[in-house]
Amino acid sequence: MLDNDLVGFADPNTVSDNDNEDNEISNIKKKISKKSGGFQSMALSFPVLKGILKRGYKIPTPIQRKTIPLALEGRDIVAMARTGSGKTACFLIPLFEKLKARQAKTGARALILSPTRELTLQTLKFIKELGRFTGLKAAVILGGDNMENQFSAIHGNPDIIMATPGRFLHICVEMDLQLKNVEYVVFDEADRLFEMGFGEQIQEIVNRLPESRQTLLFSATLPKILVDFAKAGLNDPILLRLDVDSKLPEGLTLSFITCRSEEKLAVLLCLLKRIIKPESQTIIFAETMHHVEYIHQILDKAGISNTFIYSNLDPSARKINAAKFQIGKVKVLIVTDVAARGIDIPHLDYVINFNFPAKSKLFVHRVGRCARAGRVGMAYNIVSADEYPYLLDLHLFLGRPLTIVPTAGTTENMESAVGKMPQTMIEEELAVLINWHNTSTDLTNMQRVCNNAYQQYVRSRPGASTESVKRVKELRINEAGVLPQYSDVSQTTADIISKMKNYRPQGVSMIFYLYIYVRTLCVCVMKTKRVFHKENILNFHKKVEERKINEINTASELSQKVNLPSSNAEEINAAFNTVVVPKKRSSDDLYKISKKKKRVMKRDEEYYIPYFAPDKHTEDGLAVNTFATEADKAQMDLTADNEESRHLQTQLKKWDRKKKKMVTIEKDPKAKKIRTESGVWIPATYKTNRYNMWKEKSKIEDNIEDDSEEESSQMKNLRTTANTHWARHNQKLKDKVKVKSELKRPEQILKARKLLDRKRQKNGRRNKKGRKNNKRKH
Repeated sequence: MLDNDLVGFADPNTVSDNDNEDNEISNIKKKISKKSGGFQSMALSFPVLKGILKRGYKIPTPIQRKTIPLALEGRDIVAMARTGSGKTACFLIPLFEKLKARQAKTGARALILSPTRELTLQTLKFIKELGRFTGLKAAVILGGDNMENQFSAIHGNPDIIMATPGRFLHICVEMDLQLKNVEYVVFDEADRLFEMGFGEQIQEIVNRLPESRQTLLFSATLPKILVDFAKAGLNDPILLRLDVDSKLPEGLTLSFITCRSEEKLAVLLCLLKRIIKPESQTIIFAETMHHVEYIHQILDKAGISNTFIYSNLDPSARKINAAKFQIGKVKVLIVTDVAARGIDIPHLDYVINFNFPAKSKLFVHRVGRCARAGRVGMAYNIVSADEYPYLLDLHLFLGRPLTIVPTAGTTENMESAVGKMPQTMIEEELAVLINWHNTSTDLTNMQRVCNNAYQQYVRSRPGASTESVKRVKELRINEAGVLPQYSDVSQTTADIISKMKNYRPQGVSMIFYLYIYVRTLCVCVMKTKRVFHKENILNFHKKVEERKINEINTASELSQKVNLPSSNAEEINAAFNTVVVPKKRSSDDLYKISKKKKRVMKRDEEYYIPYFAPDKHTEDGLAVNTFATEADKAQMDLTADNEESRHLQTQLKKWDRKKKKMVTIEKDPKAKKIRTESGVWIPATYKTNRYNMWKEKSKIEDNIEDDSEEESSQMKNLRTTANTHWARHNQKLKDKVKVKSELKRPEQILKARKLLDRKRQKNGRRNKKGRKNNKRKH
């Protein structure tokens, strides 16, 4: 995509631009006042503001409006922002404002770390557009690219380095790179950086950075490992959360469909075949990789074009499958939570939760992928009986009432209601599924694997709150009626089927009534058991009837309530001779009281020494709105989607006396690793001799010239990075332009000797020719 790793932007003095455009920008700047909330009110320098307006930005997004002023103050920031919220400009605009202009001799002053090469190149594109009037230079360090070109890019002293952590650490170790001049560090998509296993690399890079740096960290979620990193590596950070987890997009509609666990696939097929339009894009979330493969096989049988992604899938296959869905070649994508990280589909229409998430924040994370940027979207949630407590936890988290569709009566204003799908629709698809499983051994085997995987998932799934487990029994979600949007089936048929489905016999002993005259041990045991519990059964039925009667009575009392008229002051005075009211104080009394309480404290702030430190309450853990407390509220960890990852999450742990908690025991963490100067163990493959070989090949001088020396105009024009014919030609011209030093390198001495030998040989030949000619003349 790029010809060179080092990208230069035009100097503001040499940029040719029309005077009319400059006048237009200055006029816009004058017209918009500081109260407008635009970029003009942020006190940005003219080159930065000009680049912003040329890019077409007029009004900052909410995350930009909050982040940029704090970043300009030099504060460390942890910002939680969704993809597409304008977070790239959040860290680029303060970066341009801090670096100001090009400094050729200083070296890299800003570092941007991204998890993928695509995101790094996308950031480079924004830097070229927004910073084209600043004259700053940027170098791109990506894994898989030619390392020699990256060595030359670093030697070009770029102002900004954009890199992926693995290759950048490799470059740092190879070149023994000093990052002492870095002032500004950005971790873009930081949660993905740690999810992809870059934790050690990031820690080593941070140890090489100066402590006086400013750090900005952007993330969509906030896992625990990221919170710990922010506490240790950032200086008094501010947590910005504008996409609060409890807030759903305005254009998003929720639908909760209850069913038995064995009917989930049938409900999914009903949604995809009869409810969702074929041209719409849909994401299906499943819990494990086995469920993803199983659903993929079922949808292939049903003739629905689909693709799938999970964490164990080959990276190239993941990229191909994601591209198929993004370009619209297939309309259904089946994913797990781990695999769905980083997939951005701006025009997504539907989200289906095949397995209801155990965490409310995870639910918001899933359904928040649709209904973006003012669009509308729909989220269907298939809920079985063991997931009802999590459904109640979600409504408590969102602060919404749990509306259950009644079996009979009005179904108006049933938005986000909990109900069923008509049983006739489910039975049709269920019969087809049973037929497929009877004729295909692959589906039967896959179903068995999914059942085992679900049992493993249930064991590792976090439990719902105890209050929700208790309340679910009283809510009677099983008795919910058919949702209004599926009411095309006659109501009588649905009522009969729901009554048959919800029927439960009073006791198991009814089975033995057919054999009442047979004196077997089973019959005697059941009869005795039923007689023993008869009183409890009757009391239970009485309580159920009383509860129904109380509900009817409370409803009638509420309807019969009459609003009583309020009394006025005349009626009160006529009824009571003495009325005691609080004493009203005059303005003079209030002035005297305030004068007594007001004590003027005169102190010289320069020499005043307080009794306590200003941050004493924060150190004692008594501060209210600290980063630690806010981060704990925003914390969210994704559950693994395969057995291996789940085992790593729940591996052997031991009690740490210092940390006062259980910590995992890692198996041989030092295997095939080397220890750096900062004490971090990194892979041993990083330290090779490629940089020294490149220096000898390229004849790069080890001696670095002083920063005070300025480059001449001839040297600036001859600066190139690619190892081509013109680069070697320019290098020769540079050597001529440079002032010759008194001390010569070994290569120069050897070259001089060779030239001297050649001259002597030529002179010797000439002398021989001269002698021969003289002899001939004589």
